[in-house]
Amino acid sequence: MSDLELTVAAKDTDRPKLALSHRLWSAVLPVALALLLLGFAAVDHGVLSPANLLNIAQQTSYLALFAMAQTVVILTRGFDLALGPTVSMVSVGSALAMAGATASGHGTVAVLLAGLSAGFALGIACGLFNGVVVALFGVNPFVATLGSYNIAIGIATTLSSGRPVQGVPAPFSQIFYSGSIFGLPAAIAITVAVGLGLHLLLARTVFGRSLYLIGTNPRAAAVAGLPVKRILVATYVLCSGLAALGAIMMTARTGSGEPNLGGALSLQAIAGAVVGGTSLAGGRGGVGTAVLGALFITILSNGMNLTRIDGYVQMVVLGAIVIIGVLLDRLRQERSA
Repeated sequence: MSDLELTVAAKDTDRPKLALSHRLWSAVLPVALALLLLGFAAVDHGVLSPANLLNIAQQTSYLALFAMAQTVVILTRGFDLALGPTVSMVSVGSALAMAGATASGHGTVAVLLAGLSAGFALGIACGLFNGVVVALFGVNPFVATLGSYNIAIGIATTLSSGRPVQGVPAPFSQIFYSGSIFGLPAAIAITVAVGLGLHLLLARTVFGRSLYLIGTNPRAAAVAGLPVKRILVATYVLCSGLAALGAIMMTARTGSGEPNLGGALSLQAIAGAVVGGTSLAGGRGGVGTAVLGALFITILSNGMNLTRIDGYVQMVVLGAIVIIGVLLDRLRQERSA
């Protein structure tokens, strides 16, 4: 199918009112972010300190990467509940690979390559598994990724015996955490580069536009001749690949392979994507929505930490944010119908 045919098909299934509502939400959200930041600053002036603002930027870079990963699959009416456990599995696997390579007497470059290769291999394998189960066997994404959620947790816990894996070399942390690229902290620079690349992929390639068409109207995508199943498999692989990159960055920050590193990242990433304006009904969203949503969640979490709000209460707030985001998305769709 040509670029022109795909573009026309996508436009034919577009809903202008829904697009307008999402643009309005994208305009309102930055104002909400500013008000949220100022509100927390009124309680604790340290919120606006340069050190805390830098901390917010770094924390956002991690969550934005995971929110972008979720956005990719949400565009096709799916999501990846296994993202958090995948992060934990990649962290443990890459740390074990580096520790083993170091023990075998390999040089620094070989050690780093071993860690990166193991990490991305595990992430891609998880994405391939999810994609095959969802696309080829027709299993609901919730059920499929819930199953791989438990599998990934089991692998991470078994490989690490439930304990942090030591042996992450200092150069690994220097490159992916404490170092800088063009004057930016490594985590921020990597996320910016990935975000720009992903934006171009979604906006300027046939594959990217195919995701929007599949999410908007799967039947029309199939009739148009798109290889829907192959695209869905590739989508889940891309999601887990981005999760693996985020896991490597977080492992560099902690300096060890952590079996619990993923924690609540699955929920936080979905929350970031949905709050930013990505539609769970598919076909709406992008890099910008993921970054804005991640920034909102990060500011909210940072502010609650500084104002000493109980961690369990924070979990309640995060869950409520997800529900509110879904309800807002539902209202936007109903008003555009």
